Order: sequence, then C-alpha cells, then structure tokens
Amino acid sequence: MMADTLRRHIGPIAALALAIAFPFAARALGQEFYVGFASRVLILALFASSLNLIVGLGGMVSLGHAALFGAGAYVVGIASAEIGPGTSALLTWPLAMGAGALLALFIGAISLRTHGVYFIMITLAFAQMVYYVFVSLKAWGGDDGLSLPRRSSLPGVSLADDVTFYLVVLALCAAVVHALARLSRSRFGVVLVGIRDNEARMASLGYATFRYRLVAFVISGALAGLAGALMANQNNFVSPNMMHWEQSGVALVMVILGGLASPWGGLAGAGAFLILEEALQALTRHWQIPLGVILLLVVFFAPRGIAGGFERRR
Repeated sequence: MMADTLRRHIGPIAALALAIAFPFAARALGQEFYVGFASRVLILALFASSLNLIVGLGGMVSLGHAALFGAGAYVVGIASAEIGPGTSALLTWPLAMGAGALLALFIGAISLRTHGVYFIMITLAFAQMVYYVFVSLKAWGGDDGLSLPRRSSLPGVSLADDVTFYLVVLALCAAVVHALARLSRSRFGVVLVGIRDNEARMASLGYATFRYRLVAFVISGALAGLAGALMANQNNFVSPNMMHWEQSGVALVMVILGGLASPWGGLAGAGAFLILEEALQALTRHWQIPLGVILLLVVFFAPRGIAGGFERRR
C-alpha cells in the first residue's frame, strides 16, 4: 500500500521539486527572463484550470470566463489607485476571488438555465458587456488600462523580487491543482460528471442539477479571479483586454491541449501553448496558422490532451 502510494505521487513530487529549483538555477545562469515567463505560465495554468473545472467536469463550455479573470485583476488595480500602491495581498487577493465568485454567481444564475450553444452565446454576451463597461470607466483608465506602481504587499515577503513572486504563484497553483484533483474524485465531482453525461437521469435520481452546476461555476469564478489578481501583479498593469472573449478562447485552447477533466490539464495546456507561441513567433509572423494545425492534430489524434494521454499511459 505504501509503495503504491509513493509510486503514484513520485511524479508530482519530483515535478514540484524541479519547479522550486528552477528560478534559482535560472538566476544563477543569468536567465531571469525565464522566471517571469514561468510565472506567467503558472498564472495562466491557474486560469485554464478554473475553466477546466466547468468545461471538463461539468460540460459547460464558456466564452465568458475572461470577464471573471479581468474582474479579479481590476480589484487589484482599483485598490492600488484608490487605497494606495502595494495594498496588502491579504486584502486584495481574497477580494479578487470574491469579485470573480459574485460575478460568476450572477452570470451563472442566468446562463445556466440554458444548454449547449445557447449557454456559450449567453456567457459570451455577458463577457462583452463587462468588457465595454470597463472600457467606458475613464476614472480607472478606460480603454488605456490602469498601471500599478508596484506589486501587492505580503507580510514578511517581498513580491517585488521575481523569484519570490514566482514561488508564491507556484504555491498557490500547486494548492489549486491539488484541490481540484481532490474535488474531481469527491462526491461533488462524480455528481458533476454524471450531470455532464446525462442531466435528465441525474435529476430523476433526485439531484439538484442546477445547484451543482451553479456551485461549480462559482468556484471556477473564484479561481479565475485569483488568477486575474496574480496576472495584474505579474504585469503591473490591468486592461479591459483581459476581459475580451478572445482571452476566454485562449484559455479554452489551453484546456483542449492539456486535457479535458484532467487536474493537470490546465498546467500542461498553458505550458504547451506559451512555449509553442514563443517558438512559432520566432519562426513566422503568422504563428497562429501552425498553432491551429497543431490544435487540430491534438483534437483528432490525442483527444485526451497532453496530461490525459500521460495519465492513461500511467
């Protein structure tokens, strides 16, 4: 039993150890650019994982997830503008999660009464409405966005240091991935998968399907809000473009690349997408075309994605 448990966890433990050692090795080699790049990968992995919860487990394909992501980012930006630069992360990051959850509750309470393409279009409509609201808010930058003089503060920790910020993001990302893995195996996760596969049958068994889907949507919104808060700190800048539906499309591509319903899908997809983006941009200005071809190949020949295929081999 102990041997089986150790064998099952040796891969994630080794990956976490390498991730912890990475920024120190990059700094020693004078390649600190890659520390910031890795932080961006982890933040977008968190965002993609939040989307994977509702798409992979719940079967709810949303094109409005960027609105939740941007809402979390704007909480940090507005706090910096109104309260002062470097507002405590212990205040702004939970508020960002709350903003994402509340917005998800509002959007979900309406859009989850529909299914399929109607759900996709309603979430898209809500995202665009939120986008244009923030474009019109000239007091907070409007279309030009809002700059942050410095990152949020954390007691006893200097987030201004890229390595320290990376380690904080890594800790949060690892905690979220672990929590989502536990959730997918829990009773809630199993019921959510059942609703995805046959909602009518689950309703006939007495499950409140709308409530389960809404709770999953709100949890997803809270995690997207946290990812937005971290991205605002990473870039020291927030913009309505973070709420545009194209950002939701990018997250959906990451989920498909990484693997639907896999706890590691968001991380694998974000890493693959950003690495491919960097590599293909160095080869051609029309990098979206080969990326589209790669995505088609994944859909046709590896429908379980990178992480899903690896888990199947294990």
